[in-house]
Amino acid sequence: MLNGLLGKKLGMTQVFEKDGSVVPCTVIEVGPCRTVQVKTSARDGYEAVQVSFLPTRKRISKPLRGHFSKHNAEPTRYLHEFRPTGEKAIAVGDVLTVEIFTEGERVDVVGTTKGRGFTGVIKRYGFAGNRSSHGAHETFRGPGSVGSAAHPSHTPKGKRLAGHHGVARRTVQNLVVVRVDKDRNLLLVRGAIPGSRGGLVEVQKRLKPPSETGKTP
Repeated sequence: MLNGLLGKKLGMTQVFEKDGSVVPCTVIEVGPCRTVQVKTSARDGYEAVQVSFLPTRKRISKPLRGHFSKHNAEPTRYLHEFRPTGEKAIAVGDVLTVEIFTEGERVDVVGTTKGRGFTGVIKRYGFAGNRSSHGAHETFRGPGSVGSAAHPSHTPKGKRLAGHHGVARRTVQNLVVVRVDKDRNLLLVRGAIPGSRGGLVEVQKRLKPPSETGKTP
């Protein structure tokens, strides 16, 4: 078995528990993913299983076409490697579905955040901005001072300034699996995940235990 699968974010919904509480959930279409290649330590230096997801576009590059042809697999849009877990062997051509997850367990979800374009420091980093009165003018949403005058006479590296915002790989850890719909390959996890509707995500078995604060994400 694998420690994760590829999926597609469909949106958010809510689930009512038996006690009447409302649980906000994200709906993820997980799989089906087909095994394209099985890598071993003896041949490749590490163990991994390469899986494919979603039908491909009309055109693919020649290296990718050759890779799929070599392993007798249909071209797909996405390829990704996951670590094998457990004693059950996985062969090329096997189809993996949402059944590898169970209700109540915790998973890590990796996705790409929404692109915000070129944004200022208030939207990008949450700066408070300058005063709206008492002599302030023209720089209400500016970053303020960005460096000393005489020494060191330059803006230090890492200074938080305006720039490109979003389109970053982010991981949300320890999300609780609320529902597993095996018929429709749907996974409902508690809380929000990065990305827009239709975005590619990686759903993996949790890497770390939940925090000791007792808070449920």
